[in-house]
Amino acid sequence: MKADRAKGDPAAGEDTSASARAVISTEQEERRVEDRVAINARVVYESIRREGEEELARPNAALAWSALAAGLSMGISFIAEAMLKAHLPNQPWVPLLSCFGYSVGFLVIVLGRQQLFTENTLTVILPLMQHRNGRTLIRVLQLWTVVLSANLVGTCLFAACVGKITLFDPTVVRALNAIGAAHLGSSFGIIFVRAIFAGWLIALMVWLLPGAESARVSIIIILTALVGLGGFNHIVAGSTTVFYMVITHSATWSEYFLRFFLPTLLGNIVGGVTLVAALGHAQVVGGREMSSDDTNANDAPRQSKPRLHLSNKSPASQC
Repeated sequence: MKADRAKGDPAAGEDTSASARAVISTEQEERRVEDRVAINARVVYESIRREGEEELARPNAALAWSALAAGLSMGISFIAEAMLKAHLPNQPWVPLLSCFGYSVGFLVIVLGRQQLFTENTLTVILPLMQHRNGRTLIRVLQLWTVVLSANLVGTCLFAACVGKITLFDPTVVRALNAIGAAHLGSSFGIIFVRAIFAGWLIALMVWLLPGAESARVSIIIILTALVGLGGFNHIVAGSTTVFYMVITHSATWSEYFLRFFLPTLLGNIVGGVTLVAALGHAQVVGGREMSSDDTNANDAPRQSKPRLHLSNKSPASQC
């Protein structure tokens, strides 16, 4: 009965909204309600898409310098994790704490707005999915090439500094070697699947940040620590450790490219593009299409009423 009255009475919706407004009596209360309402997926999507558009419009030189800084910053994760391992007792629970050292470099990069390749598996893909033209695709591939190359140069410089200069005591050096060896101890397929998880988690972190507000630091720490704890391969963070192994002659360049670089790069791209960018785009575009279909369905009866009224009239009555 209430639903029938709402359909038949145009003022029913106004009465409902008026009763809802009666609960909130001041503008200050209204602002507090708005502050506590979580932003929806469309707002998150549009925030990241606009950021991606800005990144695609930036000059390559600016991208390269920012990405080089990110590669150097990622080395902080390597030494932070190693120092935690070296100074904690040799117990099974040590990885639960040392993985937080892995998060330090990501904190510096994300909060410092530096260019990280795995973030761009989401941000610049959303504009590509919206435009879907060759020009945008070429620009995305160009940005990926510039950012990834500069990231790797930065990680290599950091690894060379740590590997060639005696900066740490032997316990820390042993921890550095142990972390590096862990990135080369599995098959191509296992590393590829682990890299999918890493790409997924990092892109998911980017997706969560627009609505995080004061929880940004917590989200970065939790998700990146999970990457480190799970041993999921990340193309930039892992390159620092494997470059260190190559520079200290514990691994070869062919091992780096065949056993780490290729499977990790492919897995990170699949995890970021497919599991986050494509699904995020699908849920927003799909929801928008359903909303437009519902609007058209609601408008259709209103447009058909005059036709039904006229069809009941005979030609004589019209005269």
